Amino acid sequence: MGEEHGTDWRDHVIADPAVLAGTPVLRGTRISVEFLLDLLAAGWTERQVLDGYPTVTPEGYRAALAYAADCVRERSIEDRGLSRPAE
Repeated sequence: MGEEHGTDWRDHVIADPAVLAGTPVLRGTRISVEFLLDLLAAGWTERQVLDGYPTVTPEGYRAALAYAADCVRERSIEDRGLSRPAE
């Protein structure tokens, strides 16, 4: 996975124990994928993120989303504590 939409997140997202205790961040920054997702969940647009955080590139932003999508795709509903609809 990771390249389905043209951006291979592995080129942009790293987990280095020396940076934010190994939290996945955009390469060359201390901006975590989690932080970017929180901004997105709070209603920030891509333009607002890029304008507010100049070290985030459009490719890095998309890579963070691709990484998050891969993480969700690889986990089952039970693994995430989500409930299933009654059948």
